[in-house]
Amino acid sequence: MINKIVNSVEEAVQDIFDGATIMISGFGEAGSPIELIHALIDQGAKELTIVSNNTGSGEVGLAALIAHKRVKKMICSFPRTANSTVFPELYKKGEIELELVPQGTLAERIRAGGAGIPAFYTPTSVGTPLAEGKESREFENVTYVLENAIKADFALVKALKADRYGNLLYNKTARNFGPIMCTAAKTTIVQAEQIVELGGIDPECVVTPGIFVKRVINITNPAQESKLVAENRRYPW
Repeated sequence: MINKIVNSVEEAVQDIFDGATIMISGFGEAGSPIELIHALIDQGAKELTIVSNNTGSGEVGLAALIAHKRVKKMICSFPRTANSTVFPELYKKGEIELELVPQGTLAERIRAGGAGIPAFYTPTSVGTPLAEGKESREFENVTYVLENAIKADFALVKALKADRYGNLLYNKTARNFGPIMCTAAKTTIVQAEQIVELGGIDPECVVTPGIFVKRVINITNPAQESKLVAENRRYPW
């Protein structure tokens, strides 16, 4: 019997290894799997390469992972946001690497990784420092830059509903990068607010088929990053 549900966040992240490349879903706090990230901090893996839209806020979630110096390199679109202080400070000190990627290009690099497409051409970043050192070609008198696909060892993703097969449904904007990250990682680990019986998600509404998901952990009342930041909370508590 297929059952991808695990009993704890510790079990969910136990095999993440030093030096792994990890995709983490979220657009700001929307869709950010805070409980899985905190479990990864407790687990201790280091020298990580993280692929995410941003670098987190305050000192919880992704920002806390960075603050504990577990992250060697960030691949992201927004390395600094309103409440982002940890990453900028470490970056200024030369203690963390950054690969800055335009948001649409980041999404397509991940999607391409999941689709088995090794690289693609895009006009985004032409004529900017982000295009330096990259191959370029002209198509119909327009210059395009070659961008490589991104794949990962693991993806940490937040969903609204899941069943024991790993089929997923997301909550509106919280979907963001989750679906494509699931396809581009060797091992996808999901925290879901609701675990439903098989058939509890209308097949026409399944966003991520279970074939792309390895493990699911039920987090019924997930933390809200903005609330934790407003309270000046730091992880570990």
